[in-house]
Amino acid sequence: MTNFSHLNKKEQPGMVNVGGKKITHRKATAKAIVVLPENILEALQKDDFKTKKGSVFQTAIIAGIMAAKKTGDLIPLCHPIGMDNCEIDIEINSQNEIEIYCTAEIEAKTGIEMEALTGASVAALTIYDMCKAMSHDIVIKEIQLIEKTGGKNDFKRD
Repeated sequence: MTNFSHLNKKEQPGMVNVGGKKITHRKATAKAIVVLPENILEALQKDDFKTKKGSVFQTAIIAGIMAAKKTGDLIPLCHPIGMDNCEIDIEINSQNEIEIYCTAEIEAKTGIEMEALTGASVAALTIYDMCKAMSHDIVIKEIQLIEKTGGKNDFKRD
């Protein structure tokens, strides 16, 4: 028997049965990093991150929240859950990389790390989409869970 949770007794893909789990407050934060070429980052900073398509960061925030809400539709074995809260913060770090943080919360039997990871990922993809006309030399890296609380196991990345 494997340790994978999304396999049934016949070792076939299946959703995890959460029927017997207790409802707990669950919160997760995920991070994605987008690296833009220096000339594009400078151009965007001059124009307060506004392009002909609109505000890059504001559009990415909305896209990330929308994606987090649709996680159950996007990830095949992920339970469709609602969310009590979803926030996306975008900032530029000391290496001139764009850091995207997505924090999602729910009172439920399962979730919410996939929603946070999906939100951060789609926000990063949206930044790529809005900047690709200026260059395709854009890198999305380090999509990762930073922290999760609630449920069976808590996690915090050092």
